[in-house]
Amino acid sequence: MMIQKNAMRNTLFFLFFTCLTLFSCSTETSKVAPSKLVENSGYSIPESYFTDTKQFPKLSRRFKKKTRKAVQEYFQNTFGSTGFSGGFLVAQNGQIIYENYSGYSFYDEKKKVKSTTALHLASVGKVLTATAVFRLIELKKLTLDQSVNSILPEFPYDSITVRMLLNHRSGVPKYANFASIDSVWNQRETLSNQNILELLARFRFPLNFKPDSKFTYNNSNYAILALIVEKLTNQRFDEAMKKLVFEPIGMKHSYVMILKRDSLKVAESYERNYSKVPFDFLDAVYGDKNMYSTPRDMLRYDLAMQNNQFISAKLKKEIFKGYSYEKAGVKNYGLGIRIKEWSANQQLFYHHGWWHGNTSCYVTMKNEKATIIVISNKYTRKVYDAMRLSSLFGDYPYEII
Repeated sequence: MMIQKNAMRNTLFFLFFTCLTLFSCSTETSKVAPSKLVENSGYSIPESYFTDTKQFPKLSRRFKKKTRKAVQEYFQNTFGSTGFSGGFLVAQNGQIIYENYSGYSFYDEKKKVKSTTALHLASVGKVLTATAVFRLIELKKLTLDQSVNSILPEFPYDSITVRMLLNHRSGVPKYANFASIDSVWNQRETLSNQNILELLARFRFPLNFKPDSKFTYNNSNYAILALIVEKLTNQRFDEAMKKLVFEPIGMKHSYVMILKRDSLKVAESYERNYSKVPFDFLDAVYGDKNMYSTPRDMLRYDLAMQNNQFISAKLKKEIFKGYSYEKAGVKNYGLGIRIKEWSANQQLFYHHGWWHGNTSCYVTMKNEKATIIVISNKYTRKVYDAMRLSSLFGDYPYEII
């Protein structure tokens, strides 16, 4: 009888402990990855750990209505007569004020661009490549001032650091230039990131300038950064981006294009008259380009970058400061981000992109917690003009035409 009572007591204790453990695990999971939806001015975007909008006050109904009208009028005046193809979004405090999706991802099939249609970010993708590097720095896998060839031994230049790649002050030769030389590369073959490193090691081209002596925008920097990400994660770049950036933020419609795998799947690139722009021998290189995303996913990114648990405040001080003051003017470059700085208290952070028929614009106003995102897969330089909308949110010297 005593044995039976003890067995029953042990069974009840086991069941109680099991239930308690399950409840504790469930509670912890809900804190780390909430899955509820947040309403944003009539639109819903899913919330994740790094993109919680509760920290921001709700925009007043009057402000949203007034600003939405101004943005909508701007969009219609700027793009209404041009047959815009792509996605356009303006938001503040994580709340979408206005968005528009129009045109075609596949013109011949008349497949329309939707909010979930991933488009080529072109050089705006450098912002995301840089963020993967920042995440690895936070994980103590590397440092900003670590030499590149301490990570990639084949890299033939001793004095170039990770920071110099990020801020375009390395002096590394431009791969589009040396790969266009017949004696260096056969343009009938598709160039890869690894090919770029191998060619640099084999030919040991002279640097374009002494490292860290000046700024020159250069896609080679970000092609090499992608190789660094691959080396330190032991993963292909698309998988590493998924784990380091896309999945933690909840960028569910974003990815790196792998040419052999995705060339028939990705949204097509067009000239102004919807004539298709074909791929060429440089289209397999990633890190500097070949990132596909949506305005809503980029809004999630913008929110994450305001969260110090995603990227620390200490590291962001290094990211959002200018490094190039050799020439007078307001234009500068941080780490993976362009800067316009009229004064120490008046700065605008942005990046533009262009590749084939794809053009893009990402503007982030740190003080006002506002963002402007435009991605087009039909060539137009008018996307860059969207920066003018910053004057709706802060003291920026622009007029809306």
